[in-house]
Amino acid sequence: MNSPPFNFREVYNVSRTVPIENMRNIGIMAHIDAGKTTVTERLLYYSGRVHRMGEVHDGAATMDFMEQERERGITISSAATACEWKGHHINIIDTPGHIDFTAEVERSLRVLDGAVAVFCAVAGVQPQSETVWRQAQRYRIPRIAFINKMDRVGADFDKAVASMKKRLGANPVPLQFPIGSEDQFRSLIDLVEWRMIAWDKDGVDNAQVISEVPEAYALEAELHRHELIETVASEDEILMEQYLTDEASITVQDLKSAIRRCTLAARLTPVFAGTALRNRGTRLLLDAVVDFMPSPSDMGVYEGTKPRQPGRVVQRRPLDTDPFAALAFKVVTDPHVGRLTFVRVYSGMIKAGQQVTNARTEKKERLGRLIEMHADERTDLPELRAGDIGAVIGCKDTTTGDTLCDPKKIVALMSVDFPEPVVHIAVEAKSKADQEKLSRALAKLTDEDPTFRVRMNEETGQTIMAGMGELHLEILVDRMKREFGVEANVGRPMVAYRETVRGRAEVEKRFVRQTGGRGQYAHVVLTLEGGESGSGFVFEDKVVGGVIPREYIPAVEKGCREAVESGIVTGYAMVDVKVTLTFGSFHEVDSSDMAFQVAGSMAVKEAAPKASPVLLEPIMKLDVITPDEFTGEVIGDCDRRRGRLVGMESEGNTQMIRALVPLADMFGYANDLRSRTQGRATFTMEFSHYDAVPAPVANEIMEKMGNGFRF
Repeated sequence: MNSPPFNFREVYNVSRTVPIENMRNIGIMAHIDAGKTTVTERLLYYSGRVHRMGEVHDGAATMDFMEQERERGITISSAATACEWKGHHINIIDTPGHIDFTAEVERSLRVLDGAVAVFCAVAGVQPQSETVWRQAQRYRIPRIAFINKMDRVGADFDKAVASMKKRLGANPVPLQFPIGSEDQFRSLIDLVEWRMIAWDKDGVDNAQVISEVPEAYALEAELHRHELIETVASEDEILMEQYLTDEASITVQDLKSAIRRCTLAARLTPVFAGTALRNRGTRLLLDAVVDFMPSPSDMGVYEGTKPRQPGRVVQRRPLDTDPFAALAFKVVTDPHVGRLTFVRVYSGMIKAGQQVTNARTEKKERLGRLIEMHADERTDLPELRAGDIGAVIGCKDTTTGDTLCDPKKIVALMSVDFPEPVVHIAVEAKSKADQEKLSRALAKLTDEDPTFRVRMNEETGQTIMAGMGELHLEILVDRMKREFGVEANVGRPMVAYRETVRGRAEVEKRFVRQTGGRGQYAHVVLTLEGGESGSGFVFEDKVVGGVIPREYIPAVEKGCREAVESGIVTGYAMVDVKVTLTFGSFHEVDSSDMAFQVAGSMAVKEAAPKASPVLLEPIMKLDVITPDEFTGEVIGDCDRRRGRLVGMESEGNTQMIRALVPLADMFGYANDLRSRTQGRATFTMEFSHYDAVPAPVANEIMEKMGNGFRF
């Protein structure tokens, strides 16, 4: 049932320092090296949050506070901060651009209300730009775009905007008309407020000089403004009516209101220009965040479900007076205060020291301290209210994606889905003294990072770490050494293979043990066959006539699932298979859950080799941007790596090559690509899907593993 209409101005608690409609929760997202962190540094400086700008290239950026980030000049972990601008409170999350850390972007976008997409004025939309744009679309987040690096050689504002249409399918609408580019970019025309803004310096005190639109640019700017009004009017009925009646009557506020409505509905993406490094355009970007980004109250009613009642929808409004509900979206182990849980409050309010309920575990958690984060700095807060983003200390069993809520009004908000890791490495402690430290470090890192998995290889006794890529695992190993003091031997990266079956096999299995007293007896007949792609493990019970009592069916399923997860033919987990239990028998005295669990496991293990098993490998989507003269070399190298070309796009003197390649043949690709292209090509790679390994290659893998099975 829909909630009745409500008026935020009437019911919000007057003790709020900033009304909820004056709050903004935004993320900064982009391809690696597009300038996200530099943009964030400028927003913080000009809003007065910091008094000195930190530069990424100097390793002094406020938001890149990890040692690994400062050494590499990239963002690894999403960092939260907040600032004030023109009476508005803005929570900002600076997200990574490297694909190995896509989970950081995913969980940040899940809790944000809007996003600023930063694009390079030279390269336009780059491969990782597409990925983060799709992530934002999945959560239906309104976006504005900032074309950065207008001062670089080759900068082209119109071309960057056109690439948004072509590659993202977006509907960009420039609200500014830049005058000049490269070293001539020193001014622009604000098409909404009809004014010219110029900068005459490069330093931090680079003041904005505001003046009337010069006659030399008036005609061209008028055409751009008319096009802007037409575009917005075509998406907004209110402005369309005014446009058709009397275009001259449209005021600045009319136009701003229409742009805001279209932005919130994701029908348009306002586009701005500037160069963050030269301090041009970022103050106008702050104005745009205030004018066009949504407040928590604009996002409407949030929906969740009742635990154990998945079909029952529960609504929460972004009001202090509604029952408390917050989503935990990140867990961090802080050396000074312990376990920090980042939360976004969707409704209600909470004070330090109060108890809440974890909707997943249905256990109580006491929130010892409430904190506002500024990168790695912390400020204690007395309370968190609807719309706030903060961190809490005291949650022991809360993990990423859990809902914290009022114990009397339990609700589970939509969680966060993360991709499966595709790269493995073996790690072992160098000494017995390091073994315990290694276990503690791995447990804490697993708690923090939902895309990091740890398991034991029972055959070799090794600890296997699984992550999203080589850089991801390299950073985790480095953190183990620096933060936890663990000295470990690390193996070479390995591929996370999977196995499945293409055929069908029926097996009958009896498990009988007699020990003198009560024995063990279970008898099952089941069929193992390949399932639909992405289905995982499916178990179907087709037993009739009570030949196996209902209470033993879950035990059979558990045994089958355990066999599938542990791997049968190759030792890798089996996916996309269906097990159908069709017949069996039991003994009134000797049958038990354990007996049927063992029988189910044995049956699946016997059926798998008979059902045409197939080894699956992760296939990666590879995007390479290379100068024209190296195109043939890059494509030839891709062929040698068993890659399949799926498309090419020409951008001036460069080519974007898109291919699907097996991960197994891509280790060390960064160095190879540099040497083949004189260091002038760049690439991004992300997981696409699993596909069958050709039989000759699969048999080579089995031979290296010492596995006698042949495909």
